[in-house]
Amino acid sequence: MEIIDGEGHILGRLASEVASALLKEKGKRITIVNAERVLISGSKEAIFEGYKRRKRQGSKEQGPYFPKMPDSILKRTVRGMLPYKKERGRDALSRLRVYFGIPDEYAGKERKRVESADVEKLSIAKYVTLGEVSEKLGWVPKKR
Repeated sequence: MEIIDGEGHILGRLASEVASALLKEKGKRITIVNAERVLISGSKEAIFEGYKRRKRQGSKEQGPYFPKMPDSILKRTVRGMLPYKKERGRDALSRLRVYFGIPDEYAGKERKRVESADVEKLSIAKYVTLGEVSEKLGWVPKKR
């Protein structure tokens, strides 16, 4: 099992690395913690507007449903990079766990960083955290 700390990682790059690792190695389990601290590059206004527009698509009764919580948004992003309608994509997605914060069971364990998804790779200094986007969508974080 591989545990990845999401803090300071870029959303798209992290998701693509995780998706390719899940597809390449059968049976490999990946856990991502600190989903609320994953970064989305770009201007705040454009990011917030884009996510709000996606939220309004479809009807309330029939969907499509777009997540508000940061861990669900991250998992949905990885799902978009997997062939989830096929058996191997569903299998890969079932081996992914994403958590808000650090659960007690992973608190003392070593967490890995994905170098290709590090914030140092950004050429611009404009970014927003997944937690901030979730709060704009109406998610209220629970106090621990």
